[in-house]
Amino acid sequence: MKVYNTIVSRRTIRKFQQKPIKLSILKRIVNAGRLAPSTGNLQPLEYVIAVDDTLREKIFPNARWAGYIAPEGNPKNNERPAAYIIILVNKEISFSSFFKYDVGASAENITLAALEEGIGCCWIGSFNRKKIQNILKIPVGYSVDLVLALGYPLEDPEYYDIKKGKPIKYYKDVSGVLHIPKRKLDDIIHIDYF
Repeated sequence: MKVYNTIVSRRTIRKFQQKPIKLSILKRIVNAGRLAPSTGNLQPLEYVIAVDDTLREKIFPNARWAGYIAPEGNPKNNERPAAYIIILVNKEISFSSFFKYDVGASAENITLAALEEGIGCCWIGSFNRKKIQNILKIPVGYSVDLVLALGYPLEDPEYYDIKKGKPIKYYKDVSGVLHIPKRKLDDIIHIDYF
């Protein structure tokens, strides 16, 4: 798949097939994240790949899913992620808030590399950081910044362009298809001047 096509086909996936992801694929995906741009090339990010059933069961209730459509948007028992990638920030290396850019670039690389493998991803920023840190035995010198839930998709969300000023809340229709409104390109792009 061409990079542009991969980008425009990407949707957040919250319902997953119960099919394991090979560790070699997950490492490849994390490698794509590792090679993302890093502010000052400090490289403060590290990653935990969680594939163990017991760990995944402990992580799941500590994440918050699909705020606009909760609890309907939450994965059911037979729709939960096959793996998690947790992005950590090494506080001894990161000296400013610029690490947030590193996390975003890394997470997007991971998401696109996963999609190329047929794997869906959901970024989870709302989660119990302290509990995740304890569950994964992450040392005090690290902060848990982002949880990525991964698995082979069990849904096919659709996006559509909306007119300026229209609501941006995603929703499910009566058949269970998730619809994601996106602001039109012409409404958000400015050439030379605002």
